[in-house]
Amino acid sequence: MKKAFSKKNLWDKTPHFLKATIGSGLGIFPTEWLLGEKFRKNRRFARESQWWKPERIREYQLLKLREILKLAYEKTRFYHRLFDDAGFNPGNLNSLDDIKKLPTINKQTVTDNLEDMFTRPVTDSNVDFASTGGTSGMPLHFYINADRSSVEYAYLSTSWERIGYKVGMPMAVLRGRIVKPDGNGLYHEYDPVLKHHYYSSFHLSDENMARYLKHIATIGQCFLHVYPSSAATLARFILRRGIQAPKNIMGIIAESEIVYPEQRRMAEEVFNCRFFSCYGHSEKLVLGSGCEKSNDCHIWPDYGYFELLDKDGNPVRTSGQQGEIVGTGFINTVVPFIRYRTGDRAVYVDDHCEVCGRAHTIIRDIRGHRTQEVLIAADGSEISWTSLNMHDDTFIHVRQFQFMQEIPGQAILRVVPGEGFNDKDIAQIQRNLGAKLDGRITFQIAPVEAIALSARGKAIYVDQRISRDDIVS
Repeated sequence: MKKAFSKKNLWDKTPHFLKATIGSGLGIFPTEWLLGEKFRKNRRFARESQWWKPERIREYQLLKLREILKLAYEKTRFYHRLFDDAGFNPGNLNSLDDIKKLPTINKQTVTDNLEDMFTRPVTDSNVDFASTGGTSGMPLHFYINADRSSVEYAYLSTSWERIGYKVGMPMAVLRGRIVKPDGNGLYHEYDPVLKHHYYSSFHLSDENMARYLKHIATIGQCFLHVYPSSAATLARFILRRGIQAPKNIMGIIAESEIVYPEQRRMAEEVFNCRFFSCYGHSEKLVLGSGCEKSNDCHIWPDYGYFELLDKDGNPVRTSGQQGEIVGTGFINTVVPFIRYRTGDRAVYVDDHCEVCGRAHTIIRDIRGHRTQEVLIAADGSEISWTSLNMHDDTFIHVRQFQFMQEIPGQAILRVVPGEGFNDKDIAQIQRNLGAKLDGRITFQIAPVEAIALSARGKAIYVDQRISRDDIVS
């Protein structure tokens, strides 16, 4: 059922030499033009909508909810049954509160009912296969619109503008991309369309980090786009060496992991710039980011419908109270996610931001989203497990997985096999993860019946048994 081809990744999969050839001609055009009219239209919309008044926001959310609920009811067997069982008619959605008449769903719900959740054939050329590890340790496979990146990137880049980023500015990226060494042995690749300089976050040895920083200093005014753990590793290296960070780095954009206060403080002190973070996920349900003057997370109300629920399923609206993030996506019209429990938790702050004036729900202290855990390479350098989270079909026949490590440079990958798991899956996991690890860590695959969760019911992605005191930097 899955598709082997993804339009979203076509440019990423283009050979480096061909990118350079094509890019030499494309470089004369503005990046925003190369990204297409749909991107430009979505960005214009996001720039305007972020300043909408509460009444306008509610009108738009109600419109989008009616659209996605009607589509789900009319085109999918799963939601047709779910709505009928709940006595819910999407045509009678008269207020935002009416959505609470529907039950919530979760990752297991999607896994069990995926084939009944399609609104159109997944073989359609405008449909992509997607996968995420999420926070429960059980891979989630689903399908999504192939053109969703033009929407998401419009919102992200508009968010980044709050700290001075402009589309087309150079970016130094350390976010899990497989980067091969160039002719000088530098793990670096350049995308001439996006103006992105990619460096390998799998090769963060002292020697390589010194070369990365030296090269970054030559690319002009730029932003770092990183995992929080990558920024922390670079900052610790700079402090350890007693050197200065490149002065051309104008800001740090950190995503895909929990941001810890100590990481933010250290990175801002070392790089002497703003550490800006965003919250999102592969399912494209909820997107949040900081603002010009606050590190609290502002939820984009027109990207998806956001709820924060307590353990009894009631809305959290008291400042300081924690709840679970629940989302209904507006972007994915192939497999609608309606009242989807993300497993992520956050603390409610307010329904608007006093310092910037946006009428956005504000949350902070997000937990459970891709918890930072690391593997230790043979040379003592760290590799974030987030870098190894495959967003394709690598783990399609695996229910859960976990790394266990006792020796630097070596690990065991425990997998709980799912239906159809066989030797081909083992070979595929070895091949795809091996390409990312590039010999930094060797690993064996060990099928197991179950993987224990933490005392709080969370997945432990790395059972790390190496004491940091035993690592020689």
